[in-house]
Amino acid sequence: MSALLLRDLRLAFRSGGGFGLALAFFLIVATLVPFGVGADPATLARIAGGILWVGALLACLLSLDRLFQTDWEDGSLDLIATAPVPLEGAVAVKALAHWLTTGLPLTLVAPVLGVLLNLAPAAYGWLVLSLALGTPALSVIGAFGAALTVGLRRGGLLLSLLVLPLYVPTLIFGAEAVRRGAEGLDPATPMLLLAGITLGAAALLPFAAAAALRVNLR
Repeated sequence: MSALLLRDLRLAFRSGGGFGLALAFFLIVATLVPFGVGADPATLARIAGGILWVGALLACLLSLDRLFQTDWEDGSLDLIATAPVPLEGAVAVKALAHWLTTGLPLTLVAPVLGVLLNLAPAAYGWLVLSLALGTPALSVIGAFGAALTVGLRRGGLLLSLLVLPLYVPTLIFGAEAVRRGAEGLDPATPMLLLAGITLGAAALLPFAAAAALRVNLR
């Protein structure tokens, strides 16, 4: 398991993978929003939490097609499927590697972009906490979508169409938690729902993704 995790991390950094691409995209989204909606501080403060969550979600989506596609093309996926390690565990490790190279950096850089969007000071802690709770769900759900579309030519568009509707609850509760934090309201309810989504996805979707991979490998 640890060897597979280290391998995926090395591949992600060597190829420029999700790490640099996701951060660049996140920065571009946060930079372009003031040009599109205007530089009014009150307007930016009102939409900052939602914009940052949308940017993080789309940035996570960029590198999902590489979760299994590279292994499929070079034959490594067959070896992983026949290894003594359960395929469900391999899927979970790949989702973890995706989060470490995409979701975690986005979580750490989000407060910096929050300054650019005039995010309310009271919301910074809730922004980081909500992203830390929600982005693992994005990676696990994305792994499930990537498993369904592995082996398809130009499956990136189909992957996006499959995964984006599944991302909506995470986006809603994450943005709501930041909004409540910014307004001084209690964000406990959306945070608990966000944690529930992440725990449920982590418990169930590796099994569904492994089943999809077995079907595609036949």
